[in-house]
Amino acid sequence: MRIIILVFIFLFQNSANASIKSKIIKNLKLIENLKFNFVQKIGKKSEKGECIIAYPKKIFCKYDDRYNKILVSNGKSLVINSDRSNQYYRYRLDKTPLNLILDKNHLIKKMENLNNQSDSSANYSFKFINENTSITIYFDKTTLNLIGWTTKDIYQNKVETKISNIETNLYFNNKIFNIQNYIN
Repeated sequence: MRIIILVFIFLFQNSANASIKSKIIKNLKLIENLKFNFVQKIGKKSEKGECIIAYPKKIFCKYDDRYNKILVSNGKSLVINSDRSNQYYRYRLDKTPLNLILDKNHLIKKMENLNNQSDSSANYSFKFINENTSITIYFDKTTLNLIGWTTKDIYQNKVETKISNIETNLYFNNKIFNIQNYIN
């Protein structure tokens, strides 16, 4: 009898998890862009600011710091610029973990193929490996919105990003993703 009860509980839990996963995927499919505040932690260093993500693969972030740091991607390149030095850093987007996070269709495909998800008191999370890079993405339990991710940066440092004050499907000028605007 105990085995039957355990099997029933296991099947019910798997069914509930599949239902949550499909709801998260459905919600994600409806989002064309996001505007949000973020807190990013790399080691003991913490930074914060505001970002706009436009799918696929575009991001603009303005950091709240005295150096006016900007991170921007046009879908192919990623530029980081600040007043701290008179130079900017340019990377191929496909060589960074952001390439995957900014690709909504890739995230959805990865999530659809996962058989497991983690469930904490505050969020649902999905962890997957892509070309030796571990990525965990987090979704709010109430709204099912994306609320953060954990990756490693190009220097193999753990990067934790938490997002809040999320607004979706807003109108804005796509010129903000023109990386030429941010090159010294």
